[in-house]
Amino acid sequence: MADSLRALIVDDSKPVRSILARMLVDLGYECDQAGDGEEALAILARGVRPDVVTVNLHMPVMDGFAFIDRLRGHALWKRLPIVAMSSDSTPEVVERAMRAGAGVFVAKPFTPAAIGEAVAAVGARTAPRGAAAPAAHQPLRVLVVDDSAAIRGVVSTTLSADPDLRVAATAADGVQGLARIAECCPDVVLLDVEMPVMDGLTMLRELRRTQPRLPVVMFSTLTERGAKVALDALVAGANDYVAKPKGASSDEVAARIREDVIPKLKQFRRPVTTPGSAPASLVPKATSRPRTESVAAVVVGVSTGGPVALSEFLPAFVRSAGVPVLIVQHMPAVFTAHLAEQLTKVCGLPVREATDGHELGAGDILLAPGGRHLKVARSGTKVISQIDDGPPENACRPAADVLFRSAAAVWGGATLAVVLTGMGKDGLKGSEAIHAAGGTILAQDEMTSVVWGMPGHVARAGLAEAVLPLRQLGVEVGMRLRRRG
Repeated sequence: MADSLRALIVDDSKPVRSILARMLVDLGYECDQAGDGEEALAILARGVRPDVVTVNLHMPVMDGFAFIDRLRGHALWKRLPIVAMSSDSTPEVVERAMRAGAGVFVAKPFTPAAIGEAVAAVGARTAPRGAAAPAAHQPLRVLVVDDSAAIRGVVSTTLSADPDLRVAATAADGVQGLARIAECCPDVVLLDVEMPVMDGLTMLRELRRTQPRLPVVMFSTLTERGAKVALDALVAGANDYVAKPKGASSDEVAARIREDVIPKLKQFRRPVTTPGSAPASLVPKATSRPRTESVAAVVVGVSTGGPVALSEFLPAFVRSAGVPVLIVQHMPAVFTAHLAEQLTKVCGLPVREATDGHELGAGDILLAPGGRHLKVARSGTKVISQIDDGPPENACRPAADVLFRSAAAVWGGATLAVVLTGMGKDGLKGSEAIHAAGGTILAQDEMTSVVWGMPGHVARAGLAEAVLPLRQLGVEVGMRLRRRG
């Protein structure tokens, strides 16, 4: 067909080429495939003129950097739109790809939305099958897995009404869900917990064997049993959870989906890197100023991806902390008691929900109770925890900002704050207060964050003394505690 769009996919992995081809076909492309740079050059030499080229940067025979360089040095091919890809998204790799002549960089594993946005970013045309959305803003493709036909129906209808979302498929159990993922390559999965044939937790564990980074949001009831199973799923690799909506009418249920479910799904949209835009990891460090090495307490703020992050972060330092560790994890009331139990197991030390009036001591590891704020205050010569039901901040209760501000007032420059993965900007104002008091803030980096919202805002504001991968953060905290005066 004379007016058809063509894409050239260059990647040494056949499964990746197949997945990428399905995504590009959905954007209206016919695809040619090559396993390395030399094979791709041979295809171009036969007269194939692609509208866009996707190229893996790390391949045998001729890698992506050399291939891009050859294209940019050829009169016929130098203006081809190029999307560079790699599982290595360090600033050095991204900058090298851009210098070579790539138009945009996408980190692996990629999603259909990321590919659609990347294709648009390099100026290539699209003709999405059955879609009228602009190419520059491809909707997130959602797989809905729930055994209730009524729930699948109202969720699908409500999500489809949002221009930023598209229901790619639905499934009634985990077995169907795994099959749908292979067929439709969703950007995010909304997964029920309790289902026949294969439940949500079993499906999640099967999925994580082959797709460790596909975002999964658990869809559970806010009951004791639902909370425990959902928390088990979060520890097993789910990225977030949301309560099943309740309402007296379908309109009320749809309203709850718009308010609660849709924001949870949209948080997984990731930006692409284009020429002239700095990789998000390149952020200003906190301004250098005299500070004490003393650490009186560690305060932590975390949201999306928190149970897994805390399970890796805390054991690296809590056994020898010698100071109170206070944590705000965004969760409703029925979840935090179960989270404290889980963290007790992985830390080998008691992790407890904070209570009002508790005198803080060395070795305390306290978790803000779900749905309530945690603060600290002086009571004579003691420092105590305070629990209150004040209004939400940043739409959150508990809120990291509340804890951080109170820590800055009590411990000043001896406060060590850590901002981990999470949606939104909770912790930013509190970090400003800690920074102003002379305290120290550390933030998780983008690559290891499920959502680089909370730590990203702190890092971009220049408040973080260090922005580190999750694995290094606990070690860094331990080192600072050992150096404390």
